[in-house]
Amino acid sequence: MGLNNLDLTNRRGIITGAGQGIGRALALEFGRRGGHLLLVGRQLATLTETARLVAFEGGTTEILVEDLTRGGAVERIKQTVASRSAVDLLVNNAGNVRAGRLEMTSDADVHSMIDLNLTAPILLTKTLLPTLRQSGKGRGSIILNVSSGIALVGMPFYAVYAATKSGIAQFGEALRRELIGMGVHVATVYPGATDTAMMTSQNAGDELGWGRRSLGAWVGKAHLGLMPRNTGPGLGVGWALMAR
Repeated sequence: MGLNNLDLTNRRGIITGAGQGIGRALALEFGRRGGHLLLVGRQLATLTETARLVAFEGGTTEILVEDLTRGGAVERIKQTVASRSAVDLLVNNAGNVRAGRLEMTSDADVHSMIDLNLTAPILLTKTLLPTLRQSGKGRGSIILNVSSGIALVGMPFYAVYAATKSGIAQFGEALRRELIGMGVHVATVYPGATDTAMMTSQNAGDELGWGRRSLGAWVGKAHLGLMPRNTGPGLGVGWALMAR
């Protein structure tokens, strides 16, 4: 499955954090391309709305209400897809952000960001990797990790968030090299500040130098930014989805 001309007809994908924002936008894009998507998120109402919008675009969906930070969540997702013939696409999008001075950030918020932004996608990828690798042998599969522009340039007041998003970016880079030749493509997206519900609740905005662009503008740039990237001798061709 090539990344530049992404045809998801009769392909099965999983999108976490699919109830709103970037997750919903990606679900709509992949639905237009013919994918059958498992939408994972915390709220039934928002997932149902995403499913309705995807259906309008011609895609098909299933819904799984799940908090990825809860014990057993990854195993429950695995059980949900166990009867499928394949998983061709995994989008690790679910995330959480809280801004502020580090010493004013609660321990609960620190753990929440690390658990959802970093630990959960690593464990989910690890669990689904055998299935993704099996799909990769025949027709190619994709793991898409949603990082952040903050992973590239650390912003003040986002120390913990930056750490988690840098972590998921480097996880993707290492895994991409680990999977070279297996038909599993690993891509990373680095969106800038985007006007989503998550960013609205981040506790910071323009006053801290973090203005937001529209979701539509980001999705357009992200789609255009999917390109091959040379990673140096012996490392093959990697993929980066850069939105700046």
